[in-house]
Amino acid sequence: MYDNDEIPKIVPILQAGGLLIFPTDTIWGVGCNACDAEAVQRIYELKKRAGDKPMPLLIDTYEGLLTYVEQIHPKATALIDYHERPLTIIYNKAKNLPINAIAPDGSVAIRVVKDDFCKALIAAAGCPIIATSANFSGASTPGNFSEIDEAFLKQVDYVAQHRREEMELNAPSTIVKIAKNGDLTFIRK
Repeated sequence: MYDNDEIPKIVPILQAGGLLIFPTDTIWGVGCNACDAEAVQRIYELKKRAGDKPMPLLIDTYEGLLTYVEQIHPKATALIDYHERPLTIIYNKAKNLPINAIAPDGSVAIRVVKDDFCKALIAAAGCPIIATSANFSGASTPGNFSEIDEAFLKQVDYVAQHRREEMELNAPSTIVKIAKNGDLTFIRK
């Protein structure tokens, strides 16, 4: 369970273009309002990440996918419903997002979260949230809060309190791309 008082503190920060470090349904991530191009750019700069290496975004409902992608292949529904681990799917033809939140080929990686904290945060913010690992590019992905570089923590606008004490090591999501013909390519298992 999470502290219901924390989400109202976070929402104005996201809506104002702020950066957040928070526990996702997988690892600790750095995030922002995915519809705010300046905030997205701040994450690229913070991570020292190449601008042509897109970052995934999190949404709270399956129905919300159609706001950000033109088509959803029928296999996506089955994958989302039945995949045991958190699953990020790369969709073709992104829409309603800033150019720096979309891959150079026009695709976008989206995960429909199942974690209660993430769902509540996204719903309260009213926007998808960019969520990429809370580390500088090239550094090890933090498996829990204690592994996040202190220098990284100091460069964001808010660090969530939720799940900081957990010591188990969490893994990133599975990433799959669904081609127009329905073929699946697993990018990360």
